[in-house]
Amino acid sequence: MRKVYLDQLGFFLFFLSQWSLFIGMGFAHSNTIPVNVGVVLDLNTSVGKMGWSCISMALSDFYAFHGNYKTRLAIKTRDSRGDVVGAAAADLIRNEEVQAIIGPRTSMQANFLIGLGEKAQVPVISFSATSPSLSSFRSRYFIRATLNDSSQVPAITAIFQAFDWGEAVLIYVDSEYGDGIIPYITDALQGIDVRVTYRSIISESATDQEIGEELDKLMKMQTRVFIVHVVTNLGSRLFTKADEIGMMEKGYVWILTDGLTDLLTTFSPSEIDSIQGVLGVKPYVPRTKELISFRVRWKRKFQQDHPTEETSEPNISGLRAYDAVTALAMAVEKVGATNFSFQRTNILSNSTDLDTIGVSQAGPYLLQSLLSTKFKGLSGDFQIFDGQLHSTAFQIVNVIGKGERGVGFWTLKNGIIRRMNLANTNSNIYSTSKDNIGAIVWPGEPTYVPKGWVLPVNEKKLKIGVPVKDGFSEFVKVTWDTNTNATNVTGYCIDVFDAVMNSLPYAVPYKYIPFGTPDGKPLGTYNDLIYQVVLKKYDAVAGDTTILADRSKYVDFTLPYTETGVSMLVPIKDNKSKSAWVFLKPLTWDLWITSVCFFIFISFVIWVLEHRINEDFRGPPSHQVGTIFWFSFSTMVFAQKERIVSNMARIVMIIWFFVALILTQSYTASLASMLTVQQLRPTVTDINELRAKGEYIGYQQGSFVLGFLKRMNFDESKFRIYNSPQQLADLLSKGSANGGIAAAFDEIPYMKLFISQHCSKYTIVQPTYKFDGFGFVFPRGSPLVSDVSRAVLSLTEDDQMLKIEEKWFTKTNCCSHSSNNISLDSFWGLFLIAGVTSVLAVIIVLAMFLHEHRDVVMGEESVLTKIKTLATLFDQKHLSSNTFRQHDHQPYYTSTEPMAAVRASPSATNSSPRQSTSSNQTNYDISFCSEEGNSS
Repeated sequence: MRKVYLDQLGFFLFFLSQWSLFIGMGFAHSNTIPVNVGVVLDLNTSVGKMGWSCISMALSDFYAFHGNYKTRLAIKTRDSRGDVVGAAAADLIRNEEVQAIIGPRTSMQANFLIGLGEKAQVPVISFSATSPSLSSFRSRYFIRATLNDSSQVPAITAIFQAFDWGEAVLIYVDSEYGDGIIPYITDALQGIDVRVTYRSIISESATDQEIGEELDKLMKMQTRVFIVHVVTNLGSRLFTKADEIGMMEKGYVWILTDGLTDLLTTFSPSEIDSIQGVLGVKPYVPRTKELISFRVRWKRKFQQDHPTEETSEPNISGLRAYDAVTALAMAVEKVGATNFSFQRTNILSNSTDLDTIGVSQAGPYLLQSLLSTKFKGLSGDFQIFDGQLHSTAFQIVNVIGKGERGVGFWTLKNGIIRRMNLANTNSNIYSTSKDNIGAIVWPGEPTYVPKGWVLPVNEKKLKIGVPVKDGFSEFVKVTWDTNTNATNVTGYCIDVFDAVMNSLPYAVPYKYIPFGTPDGKPLGTYNDLIYQVVLKKYDAVAGDTTILADRSKYVDFTLPYTETGVSMLVPIKDNKSKSAWVFLKPLTWDLWITSVCFFIFISFVIWVLEHRINEDFRGPPSHQVGTIFWFSFSTMVFAQKERIVSNMARIVMIIWFFVALILTQSYTASLASMLTVQQLRPTVTDINELRAKGEYIGYQQGSFVLGFLKRMNFDESKFRIYNSPQQLADLLSKGSANGGIAAAFDEIPYMKLFISQHCSKYTIVQPTYKFDGFGFVFPRGSPLVSDVSRAVLSLTEDDQMLKIEEKWFTKTNCCSHSSNNISLDSFWGLFLIAGVTSVLAVIIVLAMFLHEHRDVVMGEESVLTKIKTLATLFDQKHLSSNTFRQHDHQPYYTSTEPMAAVRASPSATNSSPRQSTSSNQTNYDISFCSEEGNSS
């Protein structure tokens, strides 16, 4: 029902526009100003016919709705008939004095017209010449009312990023149209690390046989992603031939530029069948009511004008032509009643036809009016920037069934998006995720995304070069069968390569080719082996090949699968000379100093806690100092004789005994180890020592380490080569003075293997010089590199790599050469606990003492007097303590003279009232003791 309504509406609008145009033309000479405008089209082509029908409809529609305008475009048409020179345009300017030219269709035709328009100051408006090379002419009067071909390049590169393709083949027509986009698309692909492996240039006049030969050449290559930028008639024949020879099957990817994508509607059903699964990009055109109505009316008009031709739909070029005419009509009206005439130049006798062309008087005004014209056309917003239209959105389509289906969009702001809606346009996130692309039916209808490359169909198995070496066979070992002349390649590197290749999501057949002679001798160094890949004698190299910057200039490496770096290997010797001061070595100096300080500190704390209540810590000053030092060090062996009677002191001593126990036991164990266990030390500890003494050093034959040693300024006459771990061990055991070496330089994997077999005799000395480890070698730009690198990462993260290492590198109980010295770091926690406990105990006892003698503290004497008084009181016995009360009750105390001496002391007589109370209590205790003694 809606279609019928639209058909009726379209017919009415078409009839109205034609009638209005007829009426308007009838009064053109009396009420309007006619402005001659030339149209140059190839009217024998479907594109030319479509363009002309859109131009005529644009005039009808425009003046039907703008009948009050004072100007009218008077169209003067010329059929270019495919002429590149475009003499028809010169005739329009010279004889018809047109103020503007619409056309031509192709970029080649536009080359001449640009210069002609500049000379006559006549704007040349092209709605289909898209070659970027036209911009290099920098003519003010050339207006591209369409998009530059280079504007679609970001959309195409976004597709490559979405599907992670690393290679591409460019197929383009040998013309101005084909050549213009190639530099832009090549640079853009290289910017995202996509390599253009081949450029296929096909002439527009190429025969089917020539097209087939070129496609057969492409079929033998490994790249399977093709970008096609050709004209329509060549594109249809190209894909028909590709379908015939099997290049539209699984694994192939075809991407069309907008010039061919936009004209898919002109393909016949058989031609559409031959391009099933291809992708294409084209400018995004909003689906508006005006566009729907125009398409209905255009179909009807095209059927009337060309009843024998099959009707399709107007493409983007037709819509651009419609908008270009609309823009020109609006610009002419803005110019108004201007002098639309030509100024003729002086014609000489020898002048050419081009010299007779005059200069338009209205041209500069019309040009400025065109550049400032803005409106919303059928193809979208129309506004000229830098002499051409600009688009910020492209649609990605997939050819399925009888036509194309949109699978996504690309915008300059958001990248690839699934739908064009307000939410997407308001976002600032740029994405190239394939999740934003709808379901795509690829050629051959596979269930997976093509990886973009395959092994060439005419090639046999990949030839993998492997090194041949005498020693270190755990890494790579090549054996020959003398009877069958067959080779067997084994080793750690080979197992890793096999595991990696087997984990790829596709099959890669290959075979190992030893780089050596049948008698087991290598044909050259590792650099020579890698260079065979550059010479294309090998397709890859698998072995213990180190990743180096110099090598990466010629080949590509995968990610490393081993540890990195080069180190120095030296013999070790036992430091048998025992020093007379060896007993000091178990503890570091900071621990010795801390221990001594704590012994003295703890003894002082105990003296503070016990001095007033314990007879063992009393007496003359010299006796008390001696007691402090004796007590401190006697606790180390638990030989102290002094009694501890204070609970605070007992708590401190419990913790200190624990610290002393651990410290002495650790000291004893470490000293015993030093006196009994071998003290192994490297014979050389610094690379500068080797250079200074002129020692001989060794390196593995064929290794890059030779160049490294030269860069380290070693004397080349001091180099000696080894081929196997056994030969290395012999050289090191002899020493530099006896025909051997003082040290060897090699990579970490070899060093670890050697140390695992000779751990008690040799050691690795730091530093380790950084290198990138072992990697597999492939030709530059090989698509296998990224897939193999990812497989290496997966393998190293899996336990399969550990199994391979355990298979080839047997674990041994290697000697440990760690230091026996005990440092403060191991004991600072214990010292902290003992120190905090001791300080808290002293604070508590002093606080109790000050509280007991608070009358002195609160007295009115000076501070110095108070300190002296408190010191005198602290030095006295605390007679009210349990210690002295229990002591006075002992039966062997029969004399009261000591107590009488206390009572007669100056301290007793000069004491405070509390001191008198204490004296009374003491007298009571003494009399109690005397009675007890008498009774016994």
